[in-house]
Amino acid sequence: MSRLPVISITCYPSQGGSGVVASELGLQLARRGYEVHFVTSDMPLRLRHYDQNIFFHKVEAVSYPVFQHTPYSLALATKMAEVVERHGVDILHVHYAIPHAASAFLAQQMVGPDRVKVITTLHGTDITLVGQEPGYFAMTKFLIERSDSVTSVSKFLKDETERIFGVTRDIDVIPNFIDPRRFRPLSNRARSGFASEDEKIIIHASNFRPVKNIPAVIAAFARIAGEVPARLLLVGDGPETILAESLALEAGVSDRVRFLGHVDELEELLSLADLCLLPSLHESFGLVALEAMACGTPSIVTGCGGAGEFVEHGLNSFLCDPGSVESIVEPALRLLTDDAFHRQIADDGRRDAVARFGTGCVLKRYVELYDRVLAG
Repeated sequence: MSRLPVISITCYPSQGGSGVVASELGLQLARRGYEVHFVTSDMPLRLRHYDQNIFFHKVEAVSYPVFQHTPYSLALATKMAEVVERHGVDILHVHYAIPHAASAFLAQQMVGPDRVKVITTLHGTDITLVGQEPGYFAMTKFLIERSDSVTSVSKFLKDETERIFGVTRDIDVIPNFIDPRRFRPLSNRARSGFASEDEKIIIHASNFRPVKNIPAVIAAFARIAGEVPARLLLVGDGPETILAESLALEAGVSDRVRFLGHVDELEELLSLADLCLLPSLHESFGLVALEAMACGTPSIVTGCGGAGEFVEHGLNSFLCDPGSVESIVEPALRLLTDDAFHRQIADDGRRDAVARFGTGCVLKRYVELYDRVLAG
């Protein structure tokens, strides 16, 4: 193919890692001259700034009295097929299997299997939680097997996919990535709006689902704040936001916990912080921890899942047992009370994040994948 392929990307337009990675991938492709079409229910958070090669197509799912639930996946498939036909899309790259891969498969059948290719990127809970539901298991397995190519964000997730669904097809491991120009330490950190000079800032960013282990975040912070003057910034929103408020009140730290909701410039807050907590019950990757490391902020992230593929415990950040608050508190206090040790972990974390997971090396693998899929 002499011209650059036209790429369509579909993701959840939320704070979650799958939407963030899909948005950043689209931005980086657009900057390199690719025409990128986002087909989603809303504008993804990371796409709020104009880019001349990025186009947004809003999916409008029609409500009708006979429908108990709005058939979004069918509306999405219809919009995908329309974008393929009108804009010459070569690849439908969908992030998160359910329902995006199903919609892409249907759109491919609508326009003709030889007209467009489908690439499915697995991000985590689409395999470890949603895909295992009896009502979705067979469909998820079918979509993995019928996509033209499948990628996963970690070797852990690839292994889990093969184990759970018994698939034998090739799955390419292409990890999440960070833009070092965006996620970097800031020298002029304006902390005054969040904490006094003698207070440490701890941050947690997520979609506040049960898997994010919010009770452990609050419990660990309460223990830390009992030893070190500190503030906790909670970024994002979700079903356990109210629980977090209640737990902070019960622990007597509600006056030191600030709920910020969704933010567009997460990198500024990550750079502002002294420590990032992500003690999820499991993480297929743990992107926000990698982003924090790139900003020079050490992370304490769950050891259950794929975070061990970028965290070298005790060297560039720390892994924890999500069931043990002590495994969070112990390294946190060491980092927050020993400036030299904090600097060492921060510097090594930044170096490793940029060298191994910077935009250039990971984006190259996606481009090679696109070329390989289109070459048949």
